[in-house]
Amino acid sequence: MTETNLEKHTPMMRQYLNLKAQHPDILLFYRMGDFYELFYEDAKRASELMDISLTKRGQSAGTPIPMAGIPYHAAENYLSRLVQLGESVAICEQIGDPATSKGPVERKVVRIITPGTVSDEALLEEKQDNLLVSVVNQQEQIGLAYLDIASGRFVINQFNGEDQLQAELQRLNPAELLYPDDFEFYPSLQSYKGLRRRGEWEFDLATAEKVLNQQFGTRHLDGFGVSEYPLALSAAGCLLQYVQDTQRTALPHINAIIIESQSQFIQLDAASRKNLELTRNLAGTYDNTLSAILDRSATAMGSRLLNRWIHQPLSNQQEVVARQDCIAEILSADLYPQLQSILKSIGDIERILARLALRSARPRDLARLRNAFDQLPELQSYLLNCQALAPLAKNIGEFPETLALLQNAIIDNPPVLIRDGGVIAPGYNQELDEWRNLSDGATQFLSDIEQREREQTGIANLKIGYNKVHGFYIEVSRAHAEQVPEHYIRRQTLKNMERYIIPELKEHEEKVLSSQGKALALEKQLYEQLLDLLMPELNKMQQSAQAIAQLDVLACLAERAESLNYSRPSFVKNSGISIQGGRHPVVEHVNETPFIANPVQLYKQRQLLIVTGPNMGGKSTYMRQTALICLMAYMGSYVPADSAELGPIDKIFTRIGASDDLASGRSTFMVEMTETANILHNATANSLVLMDEIGRGTSTYDGMSLAWAVAQALAKIKSQTLFATHYFELTQLPELLEGVANVHLDAVEHQDTIAFMHQVQDGAASKSYGLQVAALAGIPKAVINQAKRKLKQLEAIEPAGSNAVNGDLAAQLNMDLGEPEPHPVVEQLKQLDPNELTPKAALDLLYKLKQQSH
Repeated sequence: MTETNLEKHTPMMRQYLNLKAQHPDILLFYRMGDFYELFYEDAKRASELMDISLTKRGQSAGTPIPMAGIPYHAAENYLSRLVQLGESVAICEQIGDPATSKGPVERKVVRIITPGTVSDEALLEEKQDNLLVSVVNQQEQIGLAYLDIASGRFVINQFNGEDQLQAELQRLNPAELLYPDDFEFYPSLQSYKGLRRRGEWEFDLATAEKVLNQQFGTRHLDGFGVSEYPLALSAAGCLLQYVQDTQRTALPHINAIIIESQSQFIQLDAASRKNLELTRNLAGTYDNTLSAILDRSATAMGSRLLNRWIHQPLSNQQEVVARQDCIAEILSADLYPQLQSILKSIGDIERILARLALRSARPRDLARLRNAFDQLPELQSYLLNCQALAPLAKNIGEFPETLALLQNAIIDNPPVLIRDGGVIAPGYNQELDEWRNLSDGATQFLSDIEQREREQTGIANLKIGYNKVHGFYIEVSRAHAEQVPEHYIRRQTLKNMERYIIPELKEHEEKVLSSQGKALALEKQLYEQLLDLLMPELNKMQQSAQAIAQLDVLACLAERAESLNYSRPSFVKNSGISIQGGRHPVVEHVNETPFIANPVQLYKQRQLLIVTGPNMGGKSTYMRQTALICLMAYMGSYVPADSAELGPIDKIFTRIGASDDLASGRSTFMVEMTETANILHNATANSLVLMDEIGRGTSTYDGMSLAWAVAQALAKIKSQTLFATHYFELTQLPELLEGVANVHLDAVEHQDTIAFMHQVQDGAASKSYGLQVAALAGIPKAVINQAKRKLKQLEAIEPAGSNAVNGDLAAQLNMDLGEPEPHPVVEQLKQLDPNELTPKAALDLLYKLKQQSH
């Protein structure tokens, strides 16, 4: 805005500029009648972002003011588009009465919509959490807080290092991200939209504790067990203050803060979450992900919880078994069809309750809440004799009083908005019923007048009508115009009709119109009171919604177990993974050909498997399915295998595939080495490690040496490791290292074609089949033949099947370099004092040493 002298503007533009000055960095939707208008730079930006017309209005300093507008009733569609682009919008409404206002009607910003704080149904993805995240750091230590305003879930976390930060952000996928001016790990945030830089003072710990205590109505935060996490609390304080500033209303559904300890869950780094395609595939969409296969939840809140379970497999085996027991109970009683049917009718009450808390709940939200509570007695009847599900049934509860209130207060099919009226049910409030009877035109009164006038005038087709422009009128056809009495006042002339008014009708019209206004005002008041009456039960209703979401996920996993032939895994205390007939949950679902199941055996004497075999032979599938089976088992799900017995797992690392990270200037090889370094620094004996084709991005000997050394290091850590490689030299590792074994995926060659068997067998593969795979990919035959000739030349230099390169490579790679043997010449030089030598003695010694060095 170039014009700063407010005196030069009209009163309305002065009002606009004052409001805009309070929100300089975000779009201001300024309400004018039936439109939200934007001016100056806001108008230019909005016209580009929302593809709306840019017009002009009046003048400022001699130049027209740019202007763009949208109808207020269509605002949700435009807001949805802006929020998805990471934009924030200040909503400015008229709060004064136009009838009594001198000059422009009083306006104020009533709400700020930001990507991380939206709760409106139309602005949210129903199956995804919409999270506001806040981060702050002190050296390597990072505090993180996140809030789902659409459920009230408020969580903090504290951890070390940029790798963990990337893993958390990959999991949370924030809609909006707050960080301080001096945040040291800013490069890790750059791929996320909705970045909001905040002043360092907003992360002050003392202020944070004060803001949090005010929110929770507590004197201190000890009851939440968070006092040992000062950095996380600092992040939480900034986040809560931001939410309060944007929502401009009480937030009663945010009533607790949860600490999420790293030890509660199996840790996955950012690369593993991405490579395993848990909830998003490598292209960034939902298709062919683990979530797409598992999610048959009946409610959107169930879908969101399932995704959280997928990203946070539990580390505590007892908690996992408790979930399994619930699934087993649902399966044994064949309950899931009935449960899912009822749950579908209950719907997404978690987000409805959030809108209730924010006082933005619409009439249809309350009707859906009423319908949900109406289903609870039937739901409880199915859970009556269940043991494992009893705690959930207790938390779900029933709400007979709230149900009765909603049944009495809201009509069966209410309109979308309260402003339209017709929401409160007849019989709920006597005064409202009286105003409504009057505003309905007291039809009997009108019928009486119509009958009387017909008799007095003798006009049989005389009738009384109403429209919004002319109000009530008496309509007479042209043919009977001469019979109209003198006291009739002509109101409108139509082609074949004349319309008249009489004082009695005019008086009735004024009474009706005023009663309509009074009925609408009373109805809005009653609606606000109804929201107040529902508030005391909010906490219990939230608990119920959480328990219903859990029941939904468990019923969904029971259905998947039965439909997809999954089995219940078991757990043991000692490290190890034993899977019989394991399958990849996604690949078996999308493949048209039958999936070939394979075993995995990892235990103390066999901790690291060197996996060899041709490209496309199934090595990556085999490795990924192992990780996914372990992850599914620890989230409580049944698994795609004949049987599975798993020991404790603390972390899952998958170094599979890579691409250039051009934004950070890192090559594929650099990305691969960075991820490998993270694994070597953080893996333990209880970690599951998948390594695929280490060392491909550099020269053969460099790559081979690296792969060898990495495998050796993992064998030393004793991680449970699947190590896929095309370097056949590594198949000699089992002879040299304890706990290492070879497995391979086989292929059968027939003339120039190749058939992949996809079966895992013990021992090393016989060859790579690289040329056959290249031919399958469509490489021209001439190129394949040239490659065959070159291969024969190389094999002539180095005999086929030999692992010798300049001697015994395996022995060289495994050689313990240790301290080099000292050279005798060096030892003699150490004994000398040059100051004691004459020039001739020095020259003689030099000749002597030269002879010794040969």
